[in-house]
Amino acid sequence: MTSSPLQSPNLQGAPWLSKPQVQRLFEVLSPEGEETRCVGGCVRDTLAGAADPNVEVDMATTLTPNAVLERLEAAGIRAIATGLTHGTVTAVMSEDDDTLVGKAQKPRSENYEITTLRRDITSDGRRADVVFGRDWHEDAMRRDLTINAVYADRHGTVYDPSGSGLEDIAARRVRFIGDPAQRIREDYLRILRFVRFYFRLSPIVPPDAATVQALKGAAAQIASLSGGRRQT
Repeated sequence: MTSSPLQSPNLQGAPWLSKPQVQRLFEVLSPEGEETRCVGGCVRDTLAGAADPNVEVDMATTLTPNAVLERLEAAGIRAIATGLTHGTVTAVMSEDDDTLVGKAQKPRSENYEITTLRRDITSDGRRADVVFGRDWHEDAMRRDLTINAVYADRHGTVYDPSGSGLEDIAARRVRFIGDPAQRIREDYLRILRFVRFYFRLSPIVPPDAATVQALKGAAAQIASLSGGRRQT
């Protein structure tokens, strides 16, 4: 199952999307029958009118993690199995892959996280067991906030599987996907993520009552997170 593409907006002119490295990854990771899209901050911030041209670009794909590794390595792209059990592979690319060939300056390396579509089967609030899939709506609905579940393909076409992401970005509204308490129980780090995005995007718009109650009810669980996770 895939979501229907929206007619607008379109991110075709976004600097990060037109980068040769990003388009190269789309080429490598989109063989016939498979699809890869950008997701998260690069899409969210561009739609909000606040994207840095050098924003980190994360991708989601229907390819399995092993297939991602194989295709990157076959294309001569350095691949790191950063989180295979959770579906994440990091591609390390340099500007000289396309734009610095024949130039004297030292190329700058950039990391691109590529994660297979997935859904959680169990979670204890600190870590989750996942299964990989091919359903974009299912992948979106397991994410934390509506504003972080908006995707863009290689042509800049935007997809909003949750049905609320674009509206919330436009309104500068930070909301959990579905039931706030359930989203927080799945990963207590989401308490900190909510607070960070809330004060960044909409500090004058009060959160809804269900969200406030869920945050208060689970606040003590922040102590169960490792120091490294709390700093991410």
